[in-house]
Amino acid sequence: MIPELGYRMADNSRLLRRLFDARVRDLGLTAVQARLLLALDRNPRCNQGFYAERLEVEPITLTRIVDRMESAGWIERKADPDDRRARILHLTRKARSIVAQVEAIVDRLVHEMVAGLTRPEQEQLGELLDRIGANLATARDLPEIAHG
Repeated sequence: MIPELGYRMADNSRLLRRLFDARVRDLGLTAVQARLLLALDRNPRCNQGFYAERLEVEPITLTRIVDRMESAGWIERKADPDDRRARILHLTRKARSIVAQVEAIVDRLVHEMVAGLTRPEQEQLGELLDRIGANLATARDLPEIAHG
């Protein structure tokens, strides 16, 4: 086992996040706004609670973000037909062009990230990351056992 593997994964994630943050800033977006737009595009017609969990922000924080983005004309809230207390988030037509630009940024970042890796290496890396993710999800779902 490689003891520094977790650190290296976290450090690479930090570097990727910083690059993403800097590049979406050029579009006038914060990273969380850009991630919300992508989440809305990939997972449409969900309520705010879903997106808060997906983005790992508190619901009140997401509400403030959505307020600003709704004022800017990028997102609209509609009543949830299944829950009168909930609101479903939708991308506006105006947001579609910015989503395409954010997706292009993500595509460029992925291309830069795997530069120098062959196609089979990229596929193997994807498979390994999927397995690591599954292991972490399993570990999260297991109850903590006290040692003693």
